[in-house]
Amino acid sequence: MYETESNSTLERSGSLPPEVLARYSETAANVTSRTLLPWGEHCTECAWPACYSTCEFYYARPDGKCRRFAEGMVRVECPEALNTYLLKIRFRRWAKLWAPGNICLSSLASAHKRERNDHVLGSFLYRLPLPRALRNRLTTARYSHKKRQASRLAPSLETPTCFLLECFNPGQPVSLSLTMRSEDKGAIPFEHLINVTPGFHRVRIPFADIASVLDVRRPFHVDVVPNDLMEEAELCFGAMDFVRERTVLTEPDKKPAAIKCVVWDLDNTLWDGILVEDGIDHLRLKRGVAEVIAELDRRGILHSIASKNNPDEALEALRRFGLHEFFLSPQISWQPKSAGIQTICSRLNIGIDTLLFIDDSKFELEEVTITCPGIRVVPADQYLQLPDLKICQVPVTAESQTRRQMYRVENERQSLAESFGQDYNAFLRHCQIHLTVRPLAEENLERVHELTQRTNQMNFSGNRYDKDLLRTIMGNPSFDTYVLACDDRFGSYGIVGFCLVDNREPRMTDLMFSCRVQSKRVEHAFLAFLIQKYLAQSKNDFYANYRKTPRNAPSGKVFSDLGMEEIESKGGVSSMVFRKGWPLTQDRIVEITVEHERGAIVES
Repeated sequence: MYETESNSTLERSGSLPPEVLARYSETAANVTSRTLLPWGEHCTECAWPACYSTCEFYYARPDGKCRRFAEGMVRVECPEALNTYLLKIRFRRWAKLWAPGNICLSSLASAHKRERNDHVLGSFLYRLPLPRALRNRLTTARYSHKKRQASRLAPSLETPTCFLLECFNPGQPVSLSLTMRSEDKGAIPFEHLINVTPGFHRVRIPFADIASVLDVRRPFHVDVVPNDLMEEAELCFGAMDFVRERTVLTEPDKKPAAIKCVVWDLDNTLWDGILVEDGIDHLRLKRGVAEVIAELDRRGILHSIASKNNPDEALEALRRFGLHEFFLSPQISWQPKSAGIQTICSRLNIGIDTLLFIDDSKFELEEVTITCPGIRVVPADQYLQLPDLKICQVPVTAESQTRRQMYRVENERQSLAESFGQDYNAFLRHCQIHLTVRPLAEENLERVHELTQRTNQMNFSGNRYDKDLLRTIMGNPSFDTYVLACDDRFGSYGIVGFCLVDNREPRMTDLMFSCRVQSKRVEHAFLAFLIQKYLAQSKNDFYANYRKTPRNAPSGKVFSDLGMEEIESKGGVSSMVFRKGWPLTQDRIVEITVEHERGAIVES
């Protein structure tokens, strides 16, 4: 709960870049409960009330207190954020955020309701047709009451997992000191330094680290102070609370990846019985397992097998049960199951963190967990719960329902590729790859949303977009959107890519592809198309953002392949440029058709 009562200014989320809003939207899915710290405007050198008449930096705000934030605490509506809004602050010298601390957790629904009611009441008081002095006294009394209430709240039975701070810095680097200080004299405070470079930041401070220094059961308060501030600095804050998370992530900026493939054991997992001991005729399919497999397949989640068995007999059993068509690249042998899982990852071209392994043996689950870091595992007795798991809740689209068939067609492509030997480009030309480019529209929004949630190896920003944000982008004339569908002589890949270009600079702020088109030169053809288009219609050079990660580094070679150069890096995002007049190399492997509302134009 923020002290926005002293400022009636509201802004829409469109004032922030779409990729930043997408980062704020990631948090709510991983948080189950949070505190409601009543953050307010304060001064590091406060000597109230004498400083109001003696300090050269005193500047009165409407309630007579010192205005240390240039425009107050500006509320930015952002329903997808953890708090449902953000807080934009322009810090002056000696300014700080201050709140009485507590570790009383509320569910997200309860917290949202209390914050909504709090804001409605605060706004009502602020707008009452009363004399200014009386209205200010009411507002001050109400905020003082909130602070007293917050400091007296008893700790929850459940403890937080961390203190979470989200911040976007659009300007120069700022160093923030986070201090949690007991009201007991002589107690050692907890302190943490946060370097906020330009860009988005999500900082997790483990609760155990805080509790090892500070007695959080006794009254304490929290300060956030910009250090050595000689001129105004603007920051936009999201979550600033103690929270309890569903999963403690090893990478604080990364939410758990959705499951792309479930890998099944067979004996006493998919069926009751042991094949080599009982024989095929005595096996019985587990109750409801066929329905679970079919439902996940409908959502576009693939299935495979890692089983210690005789492959011919196991595949025959699957055929008898009518399930063999569901399983891609099954690994049935007497090798360790972790080896089979790694082969599945390689053949399906998906990350280990998008696999879920299910087995009845604790030994096998442990072996796979240790050998394949990042994989999720589930005991076999929980198979009926798979469709209800959060990580298996993915959007269902026309493409997702045919994903298994697309992977089977891809196997045919790979078999043909081998017949071309070392001339891979000749094979790609033989495939007659065709890319169709359309703008983002309501009819393709669902698939684009799914694509933004799933892609990682060929995601050049790491951004995730919810549907409301996509609709906002769709109506913003400053952004050009590109939805990419691909097909070749074997069939259709469906919608495989999404791109966002800020046409004012011009700058490509986002580009993502499905891994189904990886290594097919599709990203090269499309990026070359963008460079040609914007250099032709603009006097400026063409720029692109690229957030390099170990996973997308192979795909990121497309920038250097086309001759783009890095000119700066801020907040982990590299700014790439292609200058006017530079030669552009193209291999003409992929044909591109651009579809506008009035029809199709073949570009290359």
